[in-house]
Amino acid sequence: MSLPPILAALRKHKSGVVLIALQIALTLAIVCNAVFIIADRIDRVNRPTGLVENNLMLVTQQFVDAPSANDPEGVRQLDNLIVQDVATLKQIPGVSHVVPVNSLPLLQSAWNGAVSTKPNGVSLRDRTHTMTTYYFMGPEGLDTLGLKLTAGRNFSASEVTRMTMRSSIGAPGALITRALADKLFPDGAALGKPVYLNGGTTPTVVLGIVRRMQTPGVGSWADSFAWNSVILPQRLDAYFSRYAIRVQPGRMDAVRAAVGPALYKSNPMRVLDDDSIRTFAEIRADTYKGDVGMAILMGVICLILIAITGAGIVGLTSFWVGQRRRQIGVRRALGARKVDILRYFQLENLIISGAGAVLGMLLAVGLNLWLMQHMSMARLPVFIVALGVLLVLALGQAAVFGPARRAAEVPPVMATRSV
Repeated sequence: MSLPPILAALRKHKSGVVLIALQIALTLAIVCNAVFIIADRIDRVNRPTGLVENNLMLVTQQFVDAPSANDPEGVRQLDNLIVQDVATLKQIPGVSHVVPVNSLPLLQSAWNGAVSTKPNGVSLRDRTHTMTTYYFMGPEGLDTLGLKLTAGRNFSASEVTRMTMRSSIGAPGALITRALADKLFPDGAALGKPVYLNGGTTPTVVLGIVRRMQTPGVGSWADSFAWNSVILPQRLDAYFSRYAIRVQPGRMDAVRAAVGPALYKSNPMRVLDDDSIRTFAEIRADTYKGDVGMAILMGVICLILIAITGAGIVGLTSFWVGQRRRQIGVRRALGARKVDILRYFQLENLIISGAGAVLGMLLAVGLNLWLMQHMSMARLPVFIVALGVLLVLALGQAAVFGPARRAAEVPPVMATRSV
């Protein structure tokens, strides 16, 4: 089958050809970038935190008329309240481990800072520092959260110190994640080496390396250091406190119901609301609710665009078939087979779809560059564009098949009589 007759026929229907090609191009550009956004959101939602998330809950509460943390006696009283709460929670049937924490992965409440291999390493000229998140917890933190220590040792109880919201970040020793260790010490010799926190001059020795622990923040900026975590042996004394609780399998509901009454019985001068006691599954769902919604919205948009484009191709092809009944009849009378008529319309659509796909690739790259500049998106992978091209070409062939088959089924005599 030669192309000149097909091109000549298309030139007679320039407006329809241009509209369908533009529709295909816009569909390709939007679908490619939407699929990339969906894949990015799915990857973010499914990435591991480093915790054993099952049977883990978090209690957040606030003391009423709490002692002031501005003087040593107030700090001591606050610390006693936290120690008392931990003892109370451990006595609840079904509780395996309890540890006071300042935050957890995905909690969106972070104590961010910088860590460097040099003293005073935080500067604009000498950028030897790395962004990180600081977690404060005692030695029970590893068992409570299910963190995996791959090298070195855990803290001892005697190494845990007290701190307040105004205290400077710092401790003689720390645990760091493998990602942070590899970034600070590419040679793999992080264990036992000193690091400096927040541009300080006092060294903190790397006591152990945790395989993975995600930071609390989620977003384009936080994702740039999502695995850079430092765990310090400190207990935060403040007017509020958080407790991570490891629950025995099958006891989550019972423990959750018992936490509030137990804490109020121990000390009624506190506030616990409906969101104070949450499982980690609920924390994950709340944090990624926007990402899941975005993925669903983009998926719906893709389906609508594909459906509209397919319907446009079907409508235009059906219209052209109605206009060409005489030509179809003449070709059939001259010996053209049904398959020849079918191939004619399929090749015609392939030319239109191909032109739209070329323009769509350019639009897809341009839209991605705009998103990179204004929305902090990553570069669109080539394979997604290639898959998009195959999709629109396959969509065009599928959409044109029905009208083309109906055209091929028209008898020659009926076609010529329809002039």
